[in-house]
Amino acid sequence: MNADKLKQYIGLFGGLLSAILLFLATLNIEFAWFNTESIGAFEGVLIAAVPFALLIYGVYKNSYVLTEKAKKQEEELKRKGLK
Repeated sequence: MNADKLKQYIGLFGGLLSAILLFLATLNIEFAWFNTESIGAFEGVLIAAVPFALLIYGVYKNSYVLTEKAKKQEEELKRKGLK
């Protein structure tokens, strides 16, 4: 999944929330915290948080200090002169 597809999914989710907001408004049900601005802010948080989480996962998977298996792999790479 690339960044463009991710933004499309987040936009789709935001559109779904907007449709729910309009549906509730037709039933005369209103929540002060659930409005267009809060939906936009939530989309912004998702657009920032999802790539951040993917970056953190990438850093975790490419480090040699967090797990015993990774430490052993680093030692093997050093022994073979690859690191």
